[in-house]
Amino acid sequence: MSKPAQPEPMGEFKKRVFSGVQPSGGLTLGNYLGAIKRFVQMQDDNYETIYCVVDLHAITVWQNPSILRQNTRELAASFIASGLDPEKSILFNQSAVPEHAQLGWVFNCVARMGWMQRMTQFKDKAGKNAQNASLGLFGYPALMAADILAYHATHVPVGDDQKQHLELTRDIAIKFNHDYEVDFFPITEPVIGGPAARVMSLRDGTKKMSKSDPSDLSRINMTDDPDMIANKIRKAKTDQYGLPSEPEGLEGRAEAQNLVSIYAALGDDSVESVLSEIGGKQFSEFKPMLVERATEVLAPISREMGRIMQDITQLDKVLNSGARKAKSVAEPILQKTFDIIGMK
Repeated sequence: MSKPAQPEPMGEFKKRVFSGVQPSGGLTLGNYLGAIKRFVQMQDDNYETIYCVVDLHAITVWQNPSILRQNTRELAASFIASGLDPEKSILFNQSAVPEHAQLGWVFNCVARMGWMQRMTQFKDKAGKNAQNASLGLFGYPALMAADILAYHATHVPVGDDQKQHLELTRDIAIKFNHDYEVDFFPITEPVIGGPAARVMSLRDGTKKMSKSDPSDLSRINMTDDPDMIANKIRKAKTDQYGLPSEPEGLEGRAEAQNLVSIYAALGDDSVESVLSEIGGKQFSEFKPMLVERATEVLAPISREMGRIMQDITQLDKVLNSGARKAKSVAEPILQKTFDIIGMK
């Protein structure tokens, strides 16, 4: 058994990336471009990278146990199929490392009620039924902070909808350091960007692409075959105007902006360079280009996901190995946290 790593000296933090994705099933192009693709890129960018299937977050709403297990494995398979290398990055499921929940309780005692009540995602998810929502749904941003700070992560790739939670993570770290007169937790920096950090619906460019949308035509699923991808792109909503040569020409054209951003992100291009290439074209010319690029990128990932899911035993070995590596980082940080607050 490997000896736990020692926590970094106070005030000195290794460049370390942490991010997690809920195993909610129904992976879409939005999950790939908004998260998974960036995870893969960052593992080669001189960071130590730790990625997590956050199954504890998933149970803030009731989950069918067998489907949760399936979704957890499917999400891990999608990470690997997309190019995430378990030898370069630590990949595991959250519940396998109890330090997350233990530090989460500490942060429940650091965070203030007023901070939690300002979290807009709780209001969005609970809606008018807030009194019947789980306590976990209300408090899960503190667990998210623990996910990040249990590894002294210095950087977190986040989408627009998670920026507020990362700000809470920073507030918790600042308050903990201040209250105990230490410089123990880093003030984590967000990594936001890319041409398609937020992928929108193919049927309504003002709404986020989502597995919960009633129309399957609104999204590209990671398991869609090339014919399905082509059909959805052909039917994607557009307007009657040609494509501009400058980004300013996309303002007020949500659907056009979405399709151009997807094309750019799939090819690791900027929107500016794409528009210099396609400016003046009609959507009847552009959509076949998008179909070709999307199928070229996504079809091999879908095939590899299927292959990985055929060998659950091997996939579980990868996750178990990742959990041991993650615990070796988180355990000494948690123990030092307990020491700081007088629990040793």
